[in-house]
Amino acid sequence: AVFISLPLPISLPYLFHAKEILHCLKNKYFKEIQEVEIDGQKIEAPQPLSWYPDELAWHTNMSRKILRKSPLLEKFHQFLVSETESGNISRQEAVSMIPPLLMKIEPHHKILDMCAAPGSKTAQLIEMLHSDMDVPFPEGFVIANDVDNKRCYLLVHQAKRLNSPCIMVVNHDASCIPRLQIDTEDGQKGTLFYDRILCDVPCSGDGTMRKNIDVWKKWTTSNSLHLHGLQIRIAVRGVEQLAVGGRMVYSTCSLNPIEDEAVIATLLEKSEGALELADASVDLPGLKWMPGVTKWKLMTKEGQWYKDWSEVPVNRHTQIRPTMFPPTDTEKLANMKLERCMRILPHHQNTGDGMQHHLVAHIPERSSQDSPVGTPLPETPLEDGERDGGKERERGVGGNSVYSDSVLCSRPPPNKKMKRHGFKEDPFVFLTEDDPVFPPIESFYDLSPDFPKINVLTRTHEGKKRHLYMVSKELRNVMLNNSERMKVINTGVKVWSRNSDGEEFGCAFRLAQEGIYTLFPYIRSRMITVSVEDIKILLTQENPYLSKLEEDAHQQAKKMGMGSIVLKYRPDNSNPDGPQCPIELCGWRGKTSIRAFVPRNERFHYLRMLGVEVFRDKQGQGPREEEKEVKEEVKEGETENGNKDVSPKQELRGENRGDEHLKGDEREGGGENLTST
Repeated sequence: AVFISLPLPISLPYLFHAKEILHCLKNKYFKEIQEVEIDGQKIEAPQPLSWYPDELAWHTNMSRKILRKSPLLEKFHQFLVSETESGNISRQEAVSMIPPLLMKIEPHHKILDMCAAPGSKTAQLIEMLHSDMDVPFPEGFVIANDVDNKRCYLLVHQAKRLNSPCIMVVNHDASCIPRLQIDTEDGQKGTLFYDRILCDVPCSGDGTMRKNIDVWKKWTTSNSLHLHGLQIRIAVRGVEQLAVGGRMVYSTCSLNPIEDEAVIATLLEKSEGALELADASVDLPGLKWMPGVTKWKLMTKEGQWYKDWSEVPVNRHTQIRPTMFPPTDTEKLANMKLERCMRILPHHQNTGDGMQHHLVAHIPERSSQDSPVGTPLPETPLEDGERDGGKERERGVGGNSVYSDSVLCSRPPPNKKMKRHGFKEDPFVFLTEDDPVFPPIESFYDLSPDFPKINVLTRTHEGKKRHLYMVSKELRNVMLNNSERMKVINTGVKVWSRNSDGEEFGCAFRLAQEGIYTLFPYIRSRMITVSVEDIKILLTQENPYLSKLEEDAHQQAKKMGMGSIVLKYRPDNSNPDGPQCPIELCGWRGKTSIRAFVPRNERFHYLRMLGVEVFRDKQGQGPREEEKEVKEEVKEGETENGNKDVSPKQELRGENRGDEHLKGDEREGGGENLTST
């Protein structure tokens, strides 16, 4: 939950509409909050995080208890929830935003997120990849991985909010995630090396003790001893797949140097000079942090202290390893520059998360593509009981998923089909350029010749194609070359959905709102330019008649045949109060009416951008006066122009019979009480 007693941030991830949302937040909600008094005390308005670029992250310390005491704050809460569900706002803790920022993402980067679930950092990576929204397919991509099959679906939910064709969710043990093959520009097969890797490893979570009460009860000094080997193996596997000149960020929410500086020191020592610890001290001005430590001691569960490996008795060698101690060679230790590690403590920024420790590992140019880790790392022995017939098991520590009995994979796995666990996914099938599904689509929407048909895929080998998805060229390359290596959970963005009887209008597929910003650059027909007032009508009335539109849009619609359409808005310089960014909505031109095919939360989002305040009634309460007015407008529309015998709902059933499978939130707001003012 966002609204707890500790300040948690609101970040605005998608730069395309971020300025509009920020304008709405600052000039409406934040100003109104400043006037609210609860129990005689003024509410402190949210404040921007000083170190986050362009004021795109804010924090607040309002509790749920306070929210319940003010209708105005309840509106603000609904705004946050709705915008989060539509992907325009992300809510996460301040310190968890730092690792992606330190990665310095550019649109052409190939990115691996090794331990990605639940996905807040992954969402940041996708956002940075799409920093130029005029480019529908950035050259780069994000592969987000997690070992837990169920948590992968949390990851899918986070990623799907951002509607990117450049994200793939996979399900592997990060410590031996397979090395992938790709087709190179010269037509040969090559190994995929990543430009950026996020290594946010499972940890003891002792840095989260401020918000996570269970840590106080479950914490022991042995937690870090159990995790150290796994953390090294994951980090090493990341380094092995890092490109020359690439950058890897290693992060934990642990205070213990055994999970932090000890892992970094091990990486630097084993890399034999191929890695260096980058200085990120100036990357985030205003961020408070402490330098990494260079000396530490180790304590067992029984309270015994050791400052050097030589002091550890032989009977402890299965639990305590040499890599857990700082290097004894002072010159070697100085050359590692461990003080460049960033320790971020709870009191530095009054953050809700405990502490994050970051390594930015930079690989200097080298002549070989070989792994930068020169010497294989020893496998950390497991305690008795951690092995169970050679099978992996999970252990929960400090709220994190912890995995044992993993081995370091320095080579790609055998080229054989991997056994699936959990829910079995449908296959991903790429269409060929001569697939019979394309001619009617190309003709109906007048797709430009450069439309990348080979990037279109479906999720079935047999039967009619129900949905069509798209991925970027680079992700297609990865998928085609690694179908036997990867366990893919989800990828791509939906661009078309089938209408069962759509052939009578010229095309069996209607446009999907989630993929419209990917498709729009290639569509050259079926577009109606609309005004602010037109969009208000389309998003607040269920199925308005064409005559409800302003004259310009009305004339365009009258000349257009029935079927799927794009409703296009462009900023009007003469109206500074209107949205200052382009908007594209999917719609349907019916026989006498027109409608928008936009999910509920996105309707709320666009209406707010147009200056219309929308919010839901509390469950069990009837519609408010403003909603009654909206319903009266719909009733009037049903009888105007002499069309008393055909209501918009009847017409809708006639022209969209193929959409019965749509979920409630995809059908005209899903029956939600919508209040507009």
